[in-house]
Amino acid sequence: MLTLDIFGFKALWSPYFLLVLLALTAVYFLITVTFRSKFVDSEPLTIKQAALFLLSITLIYAIKGSPLDLMAHLMFYVHMIIMAFLVLVIPPIFIFGIPVWIWRRIFKIKWVHTLFKFFTKPLIALIVFNGLFSFYHIPMIFDQVMQNFWLHAGYSLLLFIVAIFMWWPLINPVPEHQRISGLKKVGYIFADGILITPACALIIFAPGSIYATYSDPEVWAQVMSLCVGPATFAGLDISGPELFSSMSLVHDQQLGGVLMKIIQEIVYGIILGHVFFEWYRKDQAESEKELKQTLKPSLIE
Repeated sequence: MLTLDIFGFKALWSPYFLLVLLALTAVYFLITVTFRSKFVDSEPLTIKQAALFLLSITLIYAIKGSPLDLMAHLMFYVHMIIMAFLVLVIPPIFIFGIPVWIWRRIFKIKWVHTLFKFFTKPLIALIVFNGLFSFYHIPMIFDQVMQNFWLHAGYSLLLFIVAIFMWWPLINPVPEHQRISGLKKVGYIFADGILITPACALIIFAPGSIYATYSDPEVWAQVMSLCVGPATFAGLDISGPELFSSMSLVHDQQLGGVLMKIIQEIVYGIILGHVFFEWYRKDQAESEKELKQTLKPSLIE
């Protein structure tokens, strides 16, 4: 069985992508620390915000710049793990990693505010996110996207953005942008879980391999050529992903669908716990406030 080392350092570790992420991180700290005093409505960067932002950047590099990204072109289940992190795990971390005052400044840009206002409406957010995710995993669409570098990169970025829209009604830290609360958030989470199920079911219960990206040698060769570079791939004597894994294509595909659903259930379970805790804390605060207002007249008498 072959190892990934044959593809070389550049294909495995994406140094240029790492430089982009490092530059983005530098800009983040320049704005939030070095030049923060120039913004009148700014607030000091907290350790938690900095840690969450760094974690989100680290995870983005892990799924899109490390050998995991290359493995996703060889094994479908790795692709689904990457998808789960891209749309379910990283967006909430990224949202909390951006200080509230920066979000407010971003929303001062009229077209950005208009987009957020429309696409973060709960029903719109659910339909757009799950629609684009399911659309991506239609075999014909998936194979075409994987064979075009810019289309693949663009669609991945689009999924990340609509995932932020999807998460925003649930966890956004900007008080004036709160849209739903309490029981509605619970319903939103359950609805999201239901809407993503058909895509997973299609993948899990398909009788055979449905993606040419992994089953057709010519399509796979085109995908890998774009991933590692035409010159590098041309110098390798490899015919298909079966050289890197002993798992059958069907089992690989089924495992991918199952892992996506499991990760989704875990993430949504954590968010559901957060929603219930937040709901309980708010209810307790309101009860204490009402109790104080009730006792105040008695104390005056």
